[in-house]
Amino acid sequence: MYQVGDLVFYGSTGVCKVTGITTRTVEFRRHLKFYVFKPLYQQNYIILVPVDITKVFMRPIISSSEANRLLDLIPTIGTKAYYNCKLGQLTDHYEAFLKTHECLDLIKLTISIYDKKRIADHKQQKFGSVDEKYMRRGEDLLFGELAAALDISKKEAAEHVAARIKLDRKVS
Repeated sequence: MYQVGDLVFYGSTGVCKVTGITTRTVEFRRHLKFYVFKPLYQQNYIILVPVDITKVFMRPIISSSEANRLLDLIPTIGTKAYYNCKLGQLTDHYEAFLKTHECLDLIKLTISIYDKKRIADHKQQKFGSVDEKYMRRGEDLLFGELAAALDISKKEAAEHVAARIKLDRKVS
């Protein structure tokens, strides 16, 4: 059970702080306990999550040592830009990374889309809207968790990631 003050990675929302635990009456007679989650990076928004019903993925955020270990791994991560002219398959490919809810997969997703953007820019081609959407989503979740784990801003987390991405990746 999470405690007030804990930081939790919750579904597709990202990092939330447990700001309370409350009991609510449901179906006129059942009393259920709920976590009160406040997303760290969304204003004026709270989420009530049943304590005993786990339909949405949640886990404690990574530790600062794990965040630093993952950052140090970035230069060694081999990724490849993924291409598919069928938008449904492209979306499924990107969704598979998001659905693991793992920072390493978010790093792989983000770097592979960065590579794809770099190649498109080099060839003076348009960068796809689906790619853009998933790049932003991956960045948001990744930078949010790294920032929370390292107690820094999302901007600083983005800078830590950017500093470790090899700028000399080959453009083919």
